[in-house]
Amino acid sequence: MKSSKSSLYDDLKRQILTMELDPDEDLDEATLSERYGLSRTPVREIFRRLAGEGYIDIRENRGARVIPMNHSTLRNFFLVAPMIYAAIGRLAVQNFKPKQLVDLKETQERFRAASQSTDPLAMVLENNRFHEIMGEMSGNVYLQPSLGRLLIDHARIGHTFFRPRNENMSTRLRLSVEHHDGFIAAIAAHDEDAVVDLVFEHWELSRENMEMFIAPEGLKADALVGAVSASLEKQS
Repeated sequence: MKSSKSSLYDDLKRQILTMELDPDEDLDEATLSERYGLSRTPVREIFRRLAGEGYIDIRENRGARVIPMNHSTLRNFFLVAPMIYAAIGRLAVQNFKPKQLVDLKETQERFRAASQSTDPLAMVLENNRFHEIMGEMSGNVYLQPSLGRLLIDHARIGHTFFRPRNENMSTRLRLSVEHHDGFIAAIAAHDEDAVVDLVFEHWELSRENMEMFIAPEGLKADALVGAVSASLEKQS
């Protein structure tokens, strides 16, 4: 049962991050129970766990669905993502453990291999894991849940970034791989400022691609990100 529960948990996370399951898509408890050879109780346990992590939404008397993306969600995402990533970066430098740095390097090699073989689903998952590890490095129980929630939508909104359609997008993808190398080097060197600078370069690199995928009417990401950057500069 433990193996089947773990498989269901891992599969649902992967399918949500890679957009194999669409935002707002209903999850059929009976179908999943049969497919994974589980009774309803462990399936509901997995649903509750994923709901707590921000992957799904459980509605009373209406069942579970993939967490939706709407105008409010996206506005908040574009507003707070750079701030959360920057704070995570600083704390990662301060608190990382040697084993975590090894894990980060190994994840980066898988991400690099996926980019070279043009495997978009693997790129989404390895990129997500790379930034998850940075969150773990931060060791901050308040920021890590916020980062986890951001990464879900970052993967979904930015999935076109890992499916380049022209040379410009391919160049951006190559730069993204280089940025990951830069994060590793800066963290190893205990250089907080270099990590934060890379956070904003990395964010800007993918932001335009995310806006190409979906940008709700009236959402001016340039203005929002500019306001955030200005605010952070005043505080520094």
